[in-house]
Amino acid sequence: MAATHTPGLPGQVVPFPARGADQVGFERAELMRILDLYGRMVAAGEWRDYAMDFTRQAATFAAFRRTAERPQARVEKRPALRGKQGMWTLFGEHGQVLKRGHDLANVLAPMERRLLKAVEE
Repeated sequence: MAATHTPGLPGQVVPFPARGADQVGFERAELMRILDLYGRMVAAGEWRDYAMDFTRQAATFAAFRRTAERPQARVEKRPALRGKQGMWTLFGEHGQVLKRGHDLANVLAPMERRLLKAVEE
């Protein structure tokens, strides 16, 4: 006869609920690349704040010129699109897709060019 266990009884070890394995996040190297660009844009006076969002479908990094505004740029990692147009997408301030691809460095290239223009001015 199988014994039934009620969680929470004194002396019983209850396993900690596992974090959802399907949550999308940034790998260390990806986040370092994004934050490096963010830091240089802050130093150039282009960005002042950022936000990150992690869901089951996508991980998002948004950069703001001012906190109360829409994000000036948004980088999204969506692994479901890996086999199609690439899992990385760069969105502009009005939600338009600026660049898509498989390589984060190529997707961030338009922001790198914007940084070069800002530094030259």
